[in-house]
Amino acid sequence: MTKKKTNLLLLGTVLAIFGAGAWWLWAIAAPSSDFTNQSLNHSLNQRVKLEINKGESTQTIASKLESAGIIRSGLALRIWVKYQEIKGDRSSLKAGTFEFTGNQSLAAVVEQIQTQVPQEIVFTVPEGWSIAQMAEYFEQKGFFTATDFIKATKTNLDRKPWLPVEIVSLEGFLFPDTYQISLDLATPDAVIELMLNRFEEVALPLAKSTDLSLQEWVTFASMVEKEAVLDQERALIAGVFWLRLRRGMRLESDPTVEYALNIKQTIDQPLTLKQVRTPSPYNTYLNTGLPPGAIASPGLKSLKASLNPQETDYLFFMARYDGSHIFSRTFEEHQAAIETVSQDLKNKSKTNE
Repeated sequence: MTKKKTNLLLLGTVLAIFGAGAWWLWAIAAPSSDFTNQSLNHSLNQRVKLEINKGESTQTIASKLESAGIIRSGLALRIWVKYQEIKGDRSSLKAGTFEFTGNQSLAAVVEQIQTQVPQEIVFTVPEGWSIAQMAEYFEQKGFFTATDFIKATKTNLDRKPWLPVEIVSLEGFLFPDTYQISLDLATPDAVIELMLNRFEEVALPLAKSTDLSLQEWVTFASMVEKEAVLDQERALIAGVFWLRLRRGMRLESDPTVEYALNIKQTIDQPLTLKQVRTPSPYNTYLNTGLPPGAIASPGLKSLKASLNPQETDYLFFMARYDGSHIFSRTFEEHQAAIETVSQDLKNKSKTNE
């Protein structure tokens, strides 16, 4: 190799090293004072909130940080983390919700994600949700998969000493409420523990005032929860169910069929005769007494209404689809109520045409 070529190669190497060094210094620095992320329209003085989900790769996290304008280069972050691993520092990038500013260096951003206690996140489970609905909700929130949650509700049956020994899942015992938990701690078992603790705190003390078993009470209350929309009707609906039980009549509750078939009827698609006649231990049109377990998580109002059902001679009720019900004493009155609701729906349909 000639001296000229050697010098050119040396110059190229020096320039490459210099260029790489210059790029690295640029990449690890905080975004410059004139840097603005147009997509988020934030300035250096504004804080940017970013959620890092459990299980996300370093590459994904780096891309999110770069896109949000929190760091200049996702590649630089990946190199930084890899260099830490080579040095023996295996501090992981945590999941959680973090707040950043545009004037933080790459080192400061990485340290924050590795050391900051993640902010608590809030989730709400409404009254009347089944485990299947909760599972779908948690998956959509990015906590964990629906499959993992459903599996956990069948393997944590001895988590609390007060849980009935005969249950096959925790349906009905996961108390509906608003909760807070750190995202990095949001596992199926942890969420279940939170909800069982709330049931133990709020609902369990009430069980002392009934002769029903805990399983029977929660099952009964779950039916009231699914049938009642208006608070003032909860105790009356509970009273109708109690009267039917005392007389040995089938409860004939639509929500038990919906639960058995994992469907949801609507005004346009009510339950069919075939569906109502589909055999299932939960189908109260075919079986007398209570179903073998709860069909949803009852809220406090339905649990209390089930402890204090209203004395009544009503044996039937028909939903008006506006939340209210028509209550009847005889089957003939009930048939008339069904016709009334049907006619009302027809008239409403004509009005909307």
